[in-house]
Amino acid sequence: MNQITILGSGVMGLCIATELAARGIAPRIIDPAGKPGSQACSWRAGGMLAPYCEAESAEPVVLRLGVDAADWWQANGAEVVRRGTLVLAPSRDRTELDRFARLTEAHQPVTAEEIAALEPELAGRFPRGLHFATEAHLNPRAALLALRDRLEERGIRIETEGNPTGMVVDARGLAARDELHDLRGVRGEMLVIRCPEVTLTRTVRLLHPRIPLYVVPRGEGVYMIGATMLETGGKYRVTARSAVEMLSAAYALHPGFAEAEILELGSDARPAFPDNLPRLRRRGGTLYANGLYRHGYLLAPAVARMAADYLVEGRKPEFMDEDHP
Repeated sequence: MNQITILGSGVMGLCIATELAARGIAPRIIDPAGKPGSQACSWRAGGMLAPYCEAESAEPVVLRLGVDAADWWQANGAEVVRRGTLVLAPSRDRTELDRFARLTEAHQPVTAEEIAALEPELAGRFPRGLHFATEAHLNPRAALLALRDRLEERGIRIETEGNPTGMVVDARGLAARDELHDLRGVRGEMLVIRCPEVTLTRTVRLLHPRIPLYVVPRGEGVYMIGATMLETGGKYRVTARSAVEMLSAAYALHPGFAEAEILELGSDARPAFPDNLPRLRRRGGTLYANGLYRHGYLLAPAVARMAADYLVEGRKPEFMDEDHP
């Protein structure tokens, strides 16, 4: 097969490179940064592998394609924590919990006593919740570096410059708006804190009609907190309003978070198409792989498999647009 060049070393680019390498193809990867990092929105992701929870607001295809994501990441060197997702709501917002339960599946209702057994730190704080036992999470940055290291073991290294050769796979995320004019940015803001006083072992989602919150443990008292999704065309710093709301919601989950040390405040724009589903779009000698929206780590493995099947075997992918303007 002719040379394949991948543009971008974010989650999409590295997953496609990994799938091609598994088929005996050694692609070139070009990224001016030379490594996974803050140039890609996947660096600031939550890392939740939660297809059943995402089904609350996503299309059914997200659940169907995302159920195998945890297995894929684990098979490709990422440390995957399989302790499920705990979904909670303050007593005054119990209708939000009922709504979430109606829109999702594969969960078990849990009482206050069962919540305390799952997460002792939350004992006595919530009367009931939902436990999605099969869900998982990972550390996105460690996962990207694991993919890079495995590719390097195969002799595939990220180049910082050079002209693409052969078939080009454009996985530049939002930067590809120069060619994909229906791509938009959906801003997400995140907070990383260190709080050894609070010990949580699984992803916790706190439902709220205005500011839903998720807290993802990263180990050693470090947590990633995320909440916002704002329609925007670009990248901005975290607003004071968002920072206050995220911290307030974290405090509502557990007052111990009031003593947390703030390690990082970050904001980035996720690439999304109008229907919030990914696309593989062929134009001449370029295959564009984009539009992961908020499902980067959940859907990238499936989209990468489709891309590799198309490039190696000519199999038309599920999310394929031919010569879209």
